[in-house]
Amino acid sequence: MAESRHDLVARRRLCRARARPVGRHRGDRTPRRHAAPLTVAAVAARLGVAPATLRTWDRRYGLGPSERSAGSHRRYSASDVERLLVMRRLTLDGVAPGDAARIASVTEVEGHAQPGPTNVETALQGGVGARPGVPFGAGTPTALVDAALTGDAATCRALVALPRTAGVAELEHWWTGLLEPALTELARRTVVDRPGQDAPLTVRAAAVEALRAWLPAAPRGGGVVLVLVPEGQERPLLVHALTAALVAADVDARAVGGPTSVHHVLELVVMTRPGAVVTVSRRADVDLAHVAQLAHAHPGLAQFVMIPDTTSDVPSGASVTRSRTFRGLLHEVLAVAGRTPNG
Repeated sequence: MAESRHDLVARRRLCRARARPVGRHRGDRTPRRHAAPLTVAAVAARLGVAPATLRTWDRRYGLGPSERSAGSHRRYSASDVERLLVMRRLTLDGVAPGDAARIASVTEVEGHAQPGPTNVETALQGGVGARPGVPFGAGTPTALVDAALTGDAATCRALVALPRTAGVAELEHWWTGLLEPALTELARRTVVDRPGQDAPLTVRAAAVEALRAWLPAAPRGGGVVLVLVPEGQERPLLVHALTAALVAADVDARAVGGPTSVHHVLELVVMTRPGAVVTVSRRADVDLAHVAQLAHAHPGLAQFVMIPDTTSDVPSGASVTRSRTFRGLLHEVLAVAGRTPNG
């Protein structure tokens, strides 16, 4: 029977995963030795994941330790570790965890995995400082959610990494196709975390790090676009995604931090003379007094407001526009800034 396109793609990824030894250079032909059974902590260190991730893979997919040592403690055999290496590489390549586990469980392994900690993310990147090995667009919200819930920060970073050549379209997809749905799904889940565990925060930290690594030089010329949140609210990740997409179109977009009272906003507008001001809020009871005051003091200044649909009152003004979607807001600001999605 002919293979489906899905199976063919998965098989190709598996071949690539098996062709990349972890912890060994391509020219290293030193004979392998049989490895002693390893503890959960040792295997977690080798794969560069949290021990909780291994326990989850054991519980959900049956990829657990198969050997027992004194005291009936289960240990990972060399074959167990090699299957986990396949699982790890496939998830980094964007394969859904369930599919990756199915492939890993039927993969023929040699059972000669070497002990010792090796960070798989670093190995796949080709060394410290190299770009992650997940092709842009291959990561899925499901894979990102699974990695975040298990505290696997390395996989989160690999899934949200941006190519240095990313433009407006890529940044738009990065937010609407990956991060926004993943964060929405995480917000629906009730979890009981140990200290230091925070799945949404893990995703946000990975995303901000990805933007810092991608960020090009500041655009020259043209007016600045200010993106702010009302006073007393935390800055959502959407603000970073929006400013990054605008920068990709050669717009000097800045996220406003610190106090954003009416006085502060009016003073900031006088100092920076922006081409547009964007207000973003996740709260339905948002105070938009600064929008009304700006519309009165600077009637020609373009303002864009993105707030929940349940908020009905938006200050009126000839230059005040309410935006309901990220894509709509992005392209409306680009139009005012005189830029096209291609820069």
